[in-house]
Formats: sequence, C-alpha cells, structure tokens
Amino acid sequence: MGAGVVQKTGDRGRRRRGRGRSRPMAEINVTPFVDVMLVLLIIFMVAAPLMTVGVPVELPKTAASALPTEQEEPLTVTITPEGTVMLQTTEIATEQLVTRLRAVAAERESTRIFLRADGNVPYSIVMQVMGALNRGGFSNIGLVTDTGGPTLDEDG
Repeated sequence: MGAGVVQKTGDRGRRRRGRGRSRPMAEINVTPFVDVMLVLLIIFMVAAPLMTVGVPVELPKTAASALPTEQEEPLTVTITPEGTVMLQTTEIATEQLVTRLRAVAAERESTRIFLRADGNVPYSIVMQVMGALNRGGFSNIGLVTDTGGPTLDEDG
C-alpha cells in the first residue's frame, strides 16, 4: 500500500548481476488515509444532527430562550399525542416510571431531565408525569418547546 523498492546506487557505474540488493522504501503514502478520513468526517457531520431523540411530537411554541447544555447526554421523557410515556426512545408504563427513573438517577451525576409533551396532551397528564419525575429523583426539569411562539407582552 504505498511501499516500494529503492535501487541501490553505490555501484559507481558498474553493473553487477545478482549482487545489487534493493532495500525497501521506508515512506508511507498517507494520501489514501487522508481521503478516507475526510469522507468519514463528512458522513459523521451529516449524520450527527439526525441522531436526536426520535419520538415525533408536536411541541408547543413559546418565546422562551434555550437552556445551557451539559457534559452528559440529556435524559428525555416524552409524552406522545396518544398519552404514552417514553424514556429516551423506549416506551415505559406509567406505573414503572418512578422506579426506572430512580435507577437511572443513581447512575447519573446531574438531576436535569427534559420533558417533551405533545401540545394536545392534557395538562393534568403532563403534571402527573412531572410529579413522577420529581419522585424519581430529578428535581431540575426542563420543559422542551419550539421557539417562535407568541409572547404575552404588548411589544409583540
């Protein structure tokens, strides 16, 4: 893969048969390696934004600003339009939510959790899940919304 043979040139113009030894070339051609790495970089740059939590919900719109990011991967609980509760991308029964959250909270450093709920889910269900998140050991609950919603001030 890029290695070759270098001829010995110390024979002073004389040609000897069978005596001239060739030594292997010690240089490595890195051009194919760089090409492959650039292709992989482009693939990961395109694929990384697609690796978000994949539960489709219609988030309510608000004028609030985004929360600062953390070092750990954010833990997300989602309430779908049908009312099912998902921990990351796994569906979980509401009776098991508190025990699963306590197990997860024991392994994590942060008590931050994000709650995503469809805009058509009743407020009472969202509050019940928030209470379960609190009982599960997560006291820092961030409500996830879409930006660009209406503001309640007169400026607009």
